[in-house]
Amino acid sequence: MESAAFSGGNRMGTIVDMHVHTIRGASDSSLTPDQLIGEARRIGLTGVNITEHDRAWDDHEWESFRQRAGIFLSRGMEVSTDLGHIIVVGLTRYVPGIRRAKELRRVVDEVGGFMIAAHPFRHFFDPVYYRRDGRRPVELTPQEAARLPIFELVDEIEVANGGCTPQENAFALMVARILGKKGIGASDCHSTNGLGCFVTVFEEELESQEHMLSLLRAGKYYPAGGLNVGKLRPFEEMVAHLLPG
Repeated sequence: MESAAFSGGNRMGTIVDMHVHTIRGASDSSLTPDQLIGEARRIGLTGVNITEHDRAWDDHEWESFRQRAGIFLSRGMEVSTDLGHIIVVGLTRYVPGIRRAKELRRVVDEVGGFMIAAHPFRHFFDPVYYRRDGRRPVELTPQEAARLPIFELVDEIEVANGGCTPQENAFALMVARILGKKGIGASDCHSTNGLGCFVTVFEEELESQEHMLSLLRAGKYYPAGGLNVGKLRPFEEMVAHLLPG
């Protein structure tokens, strides 16, 4: 499968890292905005969806940064909810009450936004993670996992996350297939390390966040990986050995 981002030697579409944190809104990030843009240009990343934790950049600082970035930028947010972390595109400010996933859905619908379940199966195959809290490890088939409440509310699933294991990501892709979703790729980076390891390739050159939203709704994208090492390819190829035949 040839990347939609490269055809006949000419760059087409937009390659977007959909989940990135900077020091402007993530206390656990060491990534400055200038470092983000410098590294993005170096590896050939043509778009970034900045997703700070439970906040978005204010209008003035965002517009100033967007104008000098030289690549496509989307102002997103990673919201910590009662059903897990959810990436939102189209919501440009934090709204009280959106830590409840159902309320977040209502607010996002009001602004015409898009919701993505972030790293939904992180630690899913790590029994030690659960036993630390005295819980039993979760044992679900992909079919059972697809019925989890969070998937009734979100529009998409992050199937390729740079902070997850190949097994966790492959499981997320299986669930996405069951739900009829294409899946999103993103690094979830907090430094230049790993930026672009997973990305989402949009079929058109993005002109605005509304344009991004229209392509997300239309399913005109696919998850990919390897951009940061010069080997961009569809994510499904990367985990084919972990998927059922």
